[in-house]
Amino acid sequence: MPDDAAAARAAAEEESAFSHPPVDPDVTSAYGSHPDQVIDFYAPRTAADSPAPLVVVLHGGAWRARYDRRHITPFADYLARRGFAVANVEYRRGGDLLIPEQNRGDGGDAAPPAGRWPDTFDDIAAALDALPVLAREALPQADLRRTVVTGHSAGGHLALWAAARHLLPPDSGWRTDSPASLRGVVALAPIADFEVAEKLDVCGNASLQLLGGYDTFGERRPYADPVLLLPTGIATTLVQGRTDLVVPQAVAESYADAAAKAGEVVGLTLLEDVGHFPLIDPAADACAVVAEEIAQLAW
Repeated sequence: MPDDAAAARAAAEEESAFSHPPVDPDVTSAYGSHPDQVIDFYAPRTAADSPAPLVVVLHGGAWRARYDRRHITPFADYLARRGFAVANVEYRRGGDLLIPEQNRGDGGDAAPPAGRWPDTFDDIAAALDALPVLAREALPQADLRRTVVTGHSAGGHLALWAAARHLLPPDSGWRTDSPASLRGVVALAPIADFEVAEKLDVCGNASLQLLGGYDTFGERRPYADPVLLLPTGIATTLVQGRTDLVVPQAVAESYADAAAKAGEVVGLTLLEDVGHFPLIDPAADACAVVAEEIAQLAW
């Protein structure tokens, strides 16, 4: 258990990250018929004449419905003010379908389960597949040849997964024939290894719930867990706070170690005295570090 000082600092970091008012997008486009199947686009706020790299943002929130894309819009706007074109993706999350209590691994917590199988993955695949056409229409100034995917927490998991679809089992409907056309992935405190995440009880057994509970966790992991989908062949950097109490650094380190064993070098930037939420907080120094990591891959 964290001590009182660590818990107080984590709470203050979360309060700061959520204190910014939502920023409305320039354009919203649908990639499906469900209300959550939309992408918000932000044009770069700089006056540069040259095309801008496109950053695809996947929000976190433990894949649970109570956290939607609005909480990460200040971060999307921050990136736009740094000269990036930004696509902030919404997707279906947990809350409608209940997992039997004895199977969901949450100790009887009445909160809605995390994620929707297979809807959450259906949406990320569909959004990334539709993105080139939608972005050309919404952001003509975006350079799609310089696309970077970033995501925070559960969104970091989805970013890593989106870059690894060509490694999915052959019977997966989400599998692609070739790697995604990405400059890279910057995963922020990602839930990148479900086995380690479950040992650490990350977000109240969220990864277990995402895969449907104990009965289906093992059989679905090869289709969903980024640590089992390596090497991707796509430049990848993880950014992680050392004092993160939500997704501890051991999760990111496990993914980086697995990548190395698979013959792939994954960058791992560990930030001292930084917890979970400063990575997406425009008021925090850590957010500037994130933007620089994205820039190194995109520009």
